[in-house]
Amino acid sequence: MHSLYAVFITAGAFGALAWIASLITGDTSWIDRLWSIVPVVYVWEFAGFAHFSNARLDVMASVVTVWGARLTFNFARRGGYSGVEDYRWAVLRARMTGWQFQLFNLFFIVIYQSAILVLISLPAWTAYENRGTSFNFLDVLLAVIFLTCTLGETVADQQQWNFQQGKYAEIAAGRTPQVQFVQTGLFRFSRHPNYFFDQAQFWVLFLMGTVAATSIFQWTVAGPLLLSALFIGSTRFTEGITLSKYPEYSLYQARTSPVIPWFAGGPAEPVHVSQAL
Repeated sequence: MHSLYAVFITAGAFGALAWIASLITGDTSWIDRLWSIVPVVYVWEFAGFAHFSNARLDVMASVVTVWGARLTFNFARRGGYSGVEDYRWAVLRARMTGWQFQLFNLFFIVIYQSAILVLISLPAWTAYENRGTSFNFLDVLLAVIFLTCTLGETVADQQQWNFQQGKYAEIAAGRTPQVQFVQTGLFRFSRHPNYFFDQAQFWVLFLMGTVAATSIFQWTVAGPLLLSALFIGSTRFTEGITLSKYPEYSLYQARTSPVIPWFAGGPAEPVHVSQAL
């Protein structure tokens, strides 16, 4: 259990750092800035306790590092490390009294999300506890699937980035973009393909732990389950904000799968501003 205790201590330090920083700066996005970093640290901690000599743990740590590096890059280029707070927290802050938001900050933003970041890393603990199980073809297959999902998320984020850059260029030129949100590429088949691939990676990581345990019935399924629940709530909240800004978003919702990529139920042409008028 010493490896698990070490991860808990590390998580406590990261959580305390995020909470104290949020109080000092008035910016509650510190957990967001740690999101792509701390799971990488936790999984490498388990690999380290195995003296970096367990192939399965080393592979798990490596693929999670790829995930973390890609997500950190995407977050950084969007200004996430430049003091830009998540716009959703500003919306919630406006709906709550000061003390209510501070409780929300401590218990949901910091504690709850910190716990999820630990839980999604715990398949590595399962692998550590069952490190006598031989590394096999299933491990390789799952690692390939994990990296395929990473590629899918990379493509989705790049498509989102390209669209937003084009939109900002139109606004800078004094023109009103007729298409206000991305609807092409992977976003033709899912309103949030990046969310889908992000969650899928941690379901795959859970399966990598079950291979080590030689049983799919592991309590560490709580990690990807809670992550998916968090994304569901976040997606609904985000879409509510988007719909309030862009009424035509309802037409996109009607024809496009929320998260899981699926065949679009409507014309291929993007929904325009004029279609909601």
